[in-house]
Amino acid sequence: MRRLLARALLLTILAVGSLAAYVWWGVPSARAVRALVHEDPKETSVMRQREREAARRGQKLGRVQSLVPLPRISRHLIHAVVTAEDGKFFDHEGFDWEAIRQSAEKDWKEKRFARGGSTITQQLAKNLFFTTYKSPIRKLREFFAARRLEQELSKPRILELYLNVIEWGPGLYGCEAAARRYYGKSAAALDESEAAGLAAMIPAPRSLNPLVAPRRHAAAQRRVLWLMAQAGYLKNALGAVPAKEPPKVAVEEDAEPEPETTPEPRPEPTPTPTVSPSPLQ
Repeated sequence: MRRLLARALLLTILAVGSLAAYVWWGVPSARAVRALVHEDPKETSVMRQREREAARRGQKLGRVQSLVPLPRISRHLIHAVVTAEDGKFFDHEGFDWEAIRQSAEKDWKEKRFARGGSTITQQLAKNLFFTTYKSPIRKLREFFAARRLEQELSKPRILELYLNVIEWGPGLYGCEAAARRYYGKSAAALDESEAAGLAAMIPAPRSLNPLVAPRRHAAAQRRVLWLMAQAGYLKNALGAVPAKEPPKVAVEEDAEPEPETTPEPRPEPTPTPTVSPSPLQ
């Protein structure tokens, strides 16, 4: 009996050790992360993923991207993205444990990997080094990669990289390319409403954008404006922001673009809200 228990214990130790080694094997090195302090990535893992997916469909996916430094990005976009995606970004060390707990409970309840719980740092790790395919192994690797990003890079640099590499539509990467595609202006010139519009696309940029799903995008944009108002970045004096919390727009991160088929009158443009003093100004 003791021999069987010892053998079982040994097998368990070997299995756990093998899993740990396999997970760690896929984590980027400290040297690779440290290089990002001064170097911009030429491409990301998600870019390569999207191009492979297009190739399997017999298509060639172009890549549109223009890298810009953080000072040339509208503070309104910074407010919108941080508020909508990671309100505790400047306070945590890569993880929002309460959001992770809520996401895990939702995953367990729905028996699937639902979106949510990932900080801006974790999302950057996913875009740079991994893919959008959900699995426990990827999440573990993402965890260690995010920790490494926080150790090697400053918060402004993490945010700068994030805003320059994430998807904003098929073959469209970074806020500069997105601002010019959707609003015909630079990322530096975005106003509050336009910034909220870009932030609203982040959960599902290929299927939740004004060119594919204008009504659903407008609803998501209103919610981001409401969140910005709650964070103190906007004033509601002009009635530009809903008084009550708008519902979340249900999205699937990897959903293929699917244009809205029922035509409806386009809503009037959201008036530009009045800006209140901001800690990031």
